[in-house]
Amino acid sequence: MPDIYQLKGLEPDTDMAAVFAALGDDTRLAIISKLQDGSDCSLSMLAEGFSLTRQGVSRHMQVLEKARLVRRRRIGRETKYQLEVDALSRARDYLAHATSQWDNAIERLARHLES
Repeated sequence: MPDIYQLKGLEPDTDMAAVFAALGDDTRLAIISKLQDGSDCSLSMLAEGFSLTRQGVSRHMQVLEKARLVRRRRIGRETKYQLEVDALSRARDYLAHATSQWDNAIERLARHLES
């Protein structure tokens, strides 16, 4: 695995590309927003407000699950989804680290150009 994925605070098996690809869709971002309060939501609850079928929302949920952004669990006959806050924290940490690296590189370039 490339070193870029093995940043401080990130697990080596975390696939950041899958996380950012999953977050790169407006519908999936809206689903993440619905789950932010920490509650468990059924597929029907998550589908409310979208012009998608339940099957369409289910496909979005599969992408989010594969990226480890949501967790699915069965409660009786119903499937509930919950946000995996740790995955968002890892994405935030990744972006903070990448931002820091770019800030340092720009700073070094500016110093080099000034000398």
